[in-house]
Formats: sequence, structure tokens, C-alpha cells
Amino acid sequence: MRDDYDVDGAVADDPGPRHGAGPREDDVFWETAPAAERPGRAPGCVAVLAGIALLAGLYVGLALLGGDRVPRDTRISGVAVGGMTHDEAKQALRDGLADRVDAPVTVDVDGKRVRIDPDEAGLAIDTEASLSGLTGFSLAPADLWHHYRGGVRRDIETRIDEQTLTDAVEKRTASAERRSVDGAVRFSGGKVVTTQPVEGLSVDTTATRDRIAEGWPAVNSFTATTEVTRPRIGKEAVDAFVRDVAERVVSGPVTIRAGARSFQVQPAEVTPALSVEEEGGALGARVDDKKLAAAVVAAGERAGVVRPAQDATVAFTGRTPTVTPSKVGHGIDRASVSKSVWRAMTDTGARTARVRVTRLEPELTTAQAKADLPKEKISTFTTYMPPNPPRTENIVIAARTLDGTYVPRGKTLSLNAVLGERTAAKGYNKAPVINAGRLTNSYGGGISQLSTTLFNAVFFSGAKIEEFHPHSFYISRYPEGREATISWPDVDNRFTNDTKGGILVRSFVSGNAVTVELWGTKTWDVKATKSPRRNIRQPKRIVDRSPGCVPQSPSEGFEVTIGRIFSRDGKQVRTSSFVTRYIPEDHVVCAGPTGGGGSSD
Repeated sequence: MRDDYDVDGAVADDPGPRHGAGPREDDVFWETAPAAERPGRAPGCVAVLAGIALLAGLYVGLALLGGDRVPRDTRISGVAVGGMTHDEAKQALRDGLADRVDAPVTVDVDGKRVRIDPDEAGLAIDTEASLSGLTGFSLAPADLWHHYRGGVRRDIETRIDEQTLTDAVEKRTASAERRSVDGAVRFSGGKVVTTQPVEGLSVDTTATRDRIAEGWPAVNSFTATTEVTRPRIGKEAVDAFVRDVAERVVSGPVTIRAGARSFQVQPAEVTPALSVEEEGGALGARVDDKKLAAAVVAAGERAGVVRPAQDATVAFTGRTPTVTPSKVGHGIDRASVSKSVWRAMTDTGARTARVRVTRLEPELTTAQAKADLPKEKISTFTTYMPPNPPRTENIVIAARTLDGTYVPRGKTLSLNAVLGERTAAKGYNKAPVINAGRLTNSYGGGISQLSTTLFNAVFFSGAKIEEFHPHSFYISRYPEGREATISWPDVDNRFTNDTKGGILVRSFVSGNAVTVELWGTKTWDVKATKSPRRNIRQPKRIVDRSPGCVPQSPSEGFEVTIGRIFSRDGKQVRTSSFVTRYIPEDHVVCAGPTGGGGSSD
């Protein structure tokens, strides 16, 4: 027989086909020669090797067969998936845990339950990770043993976005948190009002998030980790301040001794000057010295102990200016009030405070008023009113209010301050006024005629003109360039008395004329100058169908310069001038109902 193997046992060459029933020489590693011709090989070796090969084949076959299925009797978070393929097990887990996974997570925050949606919170199960190692080919004996033994028990694996969960916990629990409330004390109407402190509660978002991440989805209900925040001002501080300060303050009136006289001030009068503030965890009272002094002075005035000084008054007796004497007043030195009265307010005994009395001098003394007493009429001016009863009545009311006004030397008269707001309650009617270049109706319409009349009286008196505003367009009944509109509260007519004496105003309506006279000490002879018109502009024609329309007659717009020449004893001393600008007054034709606000004409 040919030896077809080389020294390493490899086949040397192919002997070709062999006849007979036996196997080919290359079917096995060793040739099938008689054992006596194969030195070193025991007769049972082939059988052993064959057995090993058979067992190996069975082992591999079992591994291949079992790798496609989840081990029998396997449960993941209570869901049976034994014997299923990988995909079947994934679906079974999704279906079996759906109720727990989709159910909202509830968090108890000190008895208040809030709900968190799992999707919103970034909570999800990881079926792939949960089935890891339960399927798939493995030759490891331990894996094969566990697979065929079965009975695997696991918890579902989760996939959690920590930041998203943190945000959801913070958002949903915010409404259940509460801020601490400091205790407080205040005074109201002479009584003590307290606010009791309240502890706050905050959620430890990180710790609560970790609880949810660890327990979900096996657990859907959690208790939040919370922290109590204590108020800065507790009950002890409130009670101490009420007992030691507040109750004493409101326990009764304080007697104020002012010189030889005395009066009482009640708690309700002085407590508005008190505020309560924190001082290092305690409460303390802060006193507004000005408010406390004002309250004490007001109480003294009501009791007749404090008497304000009275200025001398200058008024007409018939057509003669006369003086009513001034009076010295008695007041309280306000700097002496706060410390003394506060000590008495917190005293449990006599509750008496002594304050210093002061002498109050009038601003306008009798001597000053007599020295500056008007001697003569220094200027007068009259304008004429168109027929319009409501408008005329407005001028009558305003002239009556202005009449008798006295302007001491160096003082300023504000016509708005004298007249106040023009309202129906004061008897004013709605009448035409100019608003944004158009006529409309408003309460007090027409009193700009009184303002213009006063302006011209001031103009010729030589007094200092502080503020005036011409009408937006020219009105022919007024002197060209010399007129002054007025509107509450910021379009005013003001002048300062810089003449040699006091000025007493006389104003009245007679027939269709309104007159203003200024009585004082003649200081200047004044003449007016006026330039020709320039920058002339033509009006437009407007047809207005809106409600409240007021018709207008057209007039051109222009500019003009007005001058004052000041003379004394026949000699010119100085001059002044100003420019008045008018817009065109458009021709307005109303085609609807009539019916506004603005400066009066």
C-alpha cells in the first residue's frame, strides 16, 4: 500500500478514485490502513474522537437553537417574555408596561399632589437594553446553562434625560412651593395691624429628580424632597414689638404742652408719621419728623393753641384801596416736636410732651401793605364780546373771580391759579374754544377774552410779562398781536409786579364789554408799536360732516412784531418786543351735527 502522507500527516498527492464500499482515503484525517500498519495510534482513538465531535456538534446545535429565543420562564418587571423571539419580547414589554409607562408621575409636595407627564419629563423604557444577553448565539457554558435552565427575573431598563426631568420637576412643583412671609406690624387709623409670619417651602429639585429616576416606572407616585424656609421676622419679634412699642403708641392721646397752654393729639393723628422696619431680625419704629410735627401743629391749630399769622389784605372799599391789618401768629418750633412727642407716645405714664412756642410773622405786614397801597389806576383795557350768552356767562364768572386780586411787589400772578379748573360745578358753560386750529366746545369757552383783556392791562402798566400764548389764529375782536389764550392747566397767563407799589386788580363785565383795571403806583408810561404783517398765508376751505363740527370764517395767517416803549417823565428809558405768529383760520363748513376741549377764544 502506498504511503500517501508526508511526515506531518498531510496528504502527499491525490491517489484518485477508489472502488469498493469503504470510505475514501481523504474522508478522514488518517488513512484506513490496519492498526498494525499505523504506529502510535490506539484502536479506540477513532471512537473517542468521533464521540467528541458528536458532542461538539450537539453543543453547537443547542447554542444555535437557543440563541433565537428568550430563555423560558423569563419575566422583566413582571412581564412574561420567555420563549419569545427578540422582537416579540420587545413588543411584549411595550404592551405589558404601557399602563405604567404612560401613566402620569405624581409628586406629593407637602400634601399637594402635582402631575408630571413622562414624555415631557424625558422618561422612557429601553427595551433593547432590557433584553441584552437574553438572545443571540453564545458558546459560553454559563450562558447556555442559564438559557435552558430559564427563570430569569429582571427589572426594565430606562432611558432618562436628566436635564429634561429636572426642568419638568422644577416647572410642575413650582406652584406647590410657597415663599416665607415675614411677620410685620403697621398702624392704620390709630390701630395696630399685624401680619403673622408664615414658613416657606421649597423643593429640592435634584433630590426629587433622583428619586423619580431611580423608582420609575415600577413606582409612579413619589414624595418630593422639600426644605422649610423660615421667615426673617418671626412671631417672637412681632409679639415683642406690639407689646413694647405699638400698643403703647395707640393706648391713648398725648398731651402737648405749648407754653402756658396745652392740647391733645390722638393716636390716629400721629401714627401716619410712623413706619415699622426690620432691624437685625427685630422690628423697630421709624419716625418721620416732618409728618409728626405737621400732625402736632395741625392738632394745635384745631385746638386754637397754634394760630397762623395772617397777612395784611388790600381790597377796594367802594373804589378806594384799603388795608386790613396783618396779625402775628403763634406756632410750634417743629424741631422740638419729634423727640419729645415720641418719648411721650411710648410712655406708660403721664404721656405728656413739652414743645417750644414760636412767634409767626406775616409775610405781608400792615406796614408793607400801607407803604405799597395802590394810589391810582395805572392801566385799563376793555374788549367787546360777541352775542353768545353761555360764553358771556363764563366771562362774568371768571371776571368776578379775578376781581380784587392783590399782587404785592415782587410777586407773580398766575391767571390759572386764580381761576382754577373751569368746570360745570363752578357754573361754567360749554362754549367755543380753539383746539389744534379748529373751533370746538368746552367748559369755560370764552375766558381767553378775559385773559387777553388782562394781558393788555399788564402790557400798558409796564409790569413784567412772564408767560402768555397768542391764539393759534387771529381773532379780529382782539388787538393784533397783543392777546393771550388760556387753558387748564398748562397754558397760562402770568406777570410779575416789578412796579413801585402793590397792584390791585379790578375786573368786571358791563353790557357787552369786559374791562380790567390795574391799580397801583404809576411807574411807566407805555406805548405800543406794531410792525406790518409778513409771511402771509391763505386759509383752506374744509367741509366737515363729523359730529361736533363748529363752523369757522376764514382769515389769513401772518407774523407781526409788537413793541413796548417805556418812558418816565417824558423820556424814553427802554424798549422791548416780541413776535406773534398766526396760522391761517380755515374756512370750515359744517354738514352734520355740531358739538370739544382746548384753549378758550
